[in-house]
Amino acid sequence: MNKFDKWIEGYPDFPKKGILFRDISPLLASPEGMGLLKKEFVKLILDFKPDLIAGIDARGFLFSSLIGEAMNIGTLMIRKSGKLPGGVVEKSYDLEYGSNTLAMQKIDNLKGKNVLIIDDLLATGGTMKCAKDLIESQGALVCGCAVVVELSFLGGSEILECPVVSLVSYES
Repeated sequence: MNKFDKWIEGYPDFPKKGILFRDISPLLASPEGMGLLKKEFVKLILDFKPDLIAGIDARGFLFSSLIGEAMNIGTLMIRKSGKLPGGVVEKSYDLEYGSNTLAMQKIDNLKGKNVLIIDDLLATGGTMKCAKDLIESQGALVCGCAVVVELSFLGGSEILECPVVSLVSYES
């Protein structure tokens, strides 16, 4: 049993038949769980030496802020299209059932920085890959990706071409 299992609930056939939804809401509601999450993430990503942590809309923001504060580094937001002011860069990507677009603000001093991307879930990898491409389009290096839950049987980490760490990994 993984040390986070007690805070992750499985919901069969949600949002549709055949899917086992892994819900981290109990983890978010637990001070003990979030404290452990922060400690474990910092330990796992310290060697990547990130200059910044990029959180993916919306749960990734929770973790990027928490971990950024713990490591005394700043955070970036990767958002859905139309949610950020000023100059932005955008990229679209395909989903199983359509497409989506992510955006981030243009940042002049991002070139050459090490950025770690963090999110709640890694499944097929499309969202994380899109975020990685956005960050790299501004001259930064994605030094790694971190997720709370990885559905490793879907192969998402294989398309990222960078180190991926997860607190919990499910094989099915």
